[in-house]
Amino acid sequence: MSGTRADAPAETAAVREQVLAHLREDTSFVLATHENPDGDALGSLVAMQGLLTSLGKRSEMFIAPSDLPLPREYRMFPLDGLISEPPADVPERTVVFLDCGNIDRNSASVLRDGAHLINIDHHHDNTRFGTLNMVDPQASCTAEIVWCLMGGLDIVPGPVVAEALYVGLITDTGRFMYENTTARSHRMAAALIEAGVEPPLVYRRLYEDMPAGKLTLLGTALSAMRRFDGGELTIATLSAEDFREADAEDSYSEGIIDQLRALEGTKVAALVRELSTGERAGQHKVSLRATGDDVDVSVIARAQGGGGHRRAAGFTTAMSDAELLAFLREAIAAQLHPSADGRPAVTPA
Repeated sequence: MSGTRADAPAETAAVREQVLAHLREDTSFVLATHENPDGDALGSLVAMQGLLTSLGKRSEMFIAPSDLPLPREYRMFPLDGLISEPPADVPERTVVFLDCGNIDRNSASVLRDGAHLINIDHHHDNTRFGTLNMVDPQASCTAEIVWCLMGGLDIVPGPVVAEALYVGLITDTGRFMYENTTARSHRMAAALIEAGVEPPLVYRRLYEDMPAGKLTLLGTALSAMRRFDGGELTIATLSAEDFREADAEDSYSEGIIDQLRALEGTKVAALVRELSTGERAGQHKVSLRATGDDVDVSVIARAQGGGGHRRAAGFTTAMSDAELLAFLREAIAAQLHPSADGRPAVTPA
């Protein structure tokens, strides 16, 4: 297991050495990730906890109460050392943020007061908010970076940590189908399988044993699907009432956007769901997926305070349905069909 990529730039290698030094020398840590954590966020969190435990460090994982319980497919994660309130001694600890492109995506502002802030991520639009920023956009997932750090510390992951890393890997690469899948992704997968991961078992936990409410919600979304601009934008909207009628948890919408993205002719797929709880109740969470490199959806998301990757991004908005639709159509057209004067040329549906 290599501790770093052979093609890593010198600056990245230097930051890696500083991060490794902190992991070796600092004594107490708190780990955090972004709100609504996904497979890579949780896998990286659990793996880093395992890494620090192997080093004999004092470490706890923070997940906000609003993000608990975890989505059904991620409840297999062991969460020994989980806290839902920041520790009182944050200023004396090293805080490690994992898979968090923007510090504002974590609700515990007190974590910013850590003795050191180590920012480990693979999002290209990461805001570099840490005192140390180990941000590698060439990595397939944040779990891959954690795996590389383990290699740099000569730590071989046990079965639990290996499975956490594997979940991060397969969810962020779309089961090795997305453009961020590399030869290194497959070498990492092979190493994790050798460490004890059972791919069929992980697959069943993540993608099968589907609750009835999830299938009902998928049907609702597909029946509400709309297409605009010759099919370039494929969009579906789910209301809070749709979730209630399906007896569906918020996380049951996971995966629906992949069905929209797969539709022939689609350039950008959008899933819009109404939030029903918390301070943003009534607003809409917008998930975006691009099918190619001709549209960078992270640019669209950042314009509304969100972010993500070129082909996968999202944001939350208080715009009305009509305002949101107009914004998305214009933002997509601005990249696909810029007119001579630089203004988007939006074509009819």
